[in-house]
Amino acid sequence: MSYDIIIIGHFSNDKLVIRGVEKEAPGGAVYYGGLALGKMNIRSAIITLLNNEDFHKLDILKKNGVDVFAHESELTSGIRNRYVTDDLDKRICEPLTFAGAFKEEHVTNIDSKVLHIGSLMAGEVSLSLVQYITKRFPKVSLDLQGFLRVRQGKELKFADWPEKEQGLASIHTVKADSVEAEVITGEKNLSIAARMIAGWGPKEVLITHSEGLLVYAGGEVFEAPFVIRSLDGRTGRGDTSIVAYLARRLTSSPEDSCKFAAAVTSLKLEKEGPFDRTFEDILDKIDRDY
Repeated sequence: MSYDIIIIGHFSNDKLVIRGVEKEAPGGAVYYGGLALGKMNIRSAIITLLNNEDFHKLDILKKNGVDVFAHESELTSGIRNRYVTDDLDKRICEPLTFAGAFKEEHVTNIDSKVLHIGSLMAGEVSLSLVQYITKRFPKVSLDLQGFLRVRQGKELKFADWPEKEQGLASIHTVKADSVEAEVITGEKNLSIAARMIAGWGPKEVLITHSEGLLVYAGGEVFEAPFVIRSLDGRTGRGDTSIVAYLARRLTSSPEDSCKFAAAVTSLKLEKEGPFDRTFEDILDKIDRDY
């Protein structure tokens, strides 16, 4: 079967520690991004690796119209995210378990207009697999988190991606947050960082930050703010932003897709958990605030 968008990445059994209170929550781009895609009126699917005891946790995706290609692993990945201040852009990430690396066989016999590589951390998707994917799919999107976030002892730390020029050469769309953009470019100015990332090959770059989204495409910079009443749903912000952008980008311009993604993400940020509003809610939000 052919899809509009497929996400590949680990499903994660996360632990969130906010203001000293810890609770368990599902995570990963396949979860947050997949459920957002389920509201976009397109054909979508996820490819993931996890222990078969956790397969039932993917049922919510199926119920929301997202096809699931789950492959068995010895472990299900897990991360503890500790937010130590009220600034939810700053967190300490501790790797708990790791489901292993994806293989070429996981992405064969499946087709999509866009494949988004939404890995959690380095080691999940190799450079050779990135290069294989870019040959198989007409358009590939990549989240830098899965290549810059490296396991170092008891923490996940950001480090530059030594293979970035080879890895990004055939990527169409790159997603980063402001921290990741600075790590890979050394540049704090987001517009300059986006241009630098595009210089390695990507046609379009989306950067999330505390105030909103920035998109670099076709030599132009587009921006759209988050318009929110609360910030209870920080976890999953980037995954929601990029899939909303990719979904809208199937039929619309980069500028319009940037606004659309900002509207979707604003609605998601107001409530803990994955995006669960309707497509009509998105359109109302755009009419009202954008």
